[in-house]
Amino acid sequence: MMIYRLDRFGRGGHHRPFNDAGFAGIRIMEAHENYTQQHQDIRVEDGIAYGDVLEHVNFDYAAKLTAVNAINLASLAWAPPAPKEVKIGGIVQPSAKFQWSKVDGAKGYKIYWRDTTSPTWDNSRYVGDVTEFTLEGIVIDNYFFGVSAVGEDGFESPVVFPNGIFR
Repeated sequence: MMIYRLDRFGRGGHHRPFNDAGFAGIRIMEAHENYTQQHQDIRVEDGIAYGDVLEHVNFDYAAKLTAVNAINLASLAWAPPAPKEVKIGGIVQPSAKFQWSKVDGAKGYKIYWRDTTSPTWDNSRYVGDVTEFTLEGIVIDNYFFGVSAVGEDGFESPVVFPNGIFR
């Protein structure tokens, strides 16, 4: 399930530094934590053994999580850099307009948009090797937008929200 909280109350998270640096860091975790084994100093109290100890590590799960991280990092490493400048236009017009800076190593670009209430990029259009495009009939006020660079092998940069406006 998606949790729209930067982290759990009173505790830091491994993803927070990524978010602080502008990356989409996420936390993957077990939703039903065992609080006698997790986030505790190692001790015995009232006959209960507390603490993060090796015997409670699920190595199969840890291996799968490591694979997910490695695959995502490889995908980002193989992708071209994200566009530095993405401008949006279409104010008081029936279509959203975009301009972005050219990226070395990109074979083309993809425009993404989503409802303002959606946590995921639900719509996209590959627009080819251009640095401007108009989404006809897509009103700027109704969506969030972003642009990614696409490499020769199909790997994509992170999506960049518009950071400028043009008329």
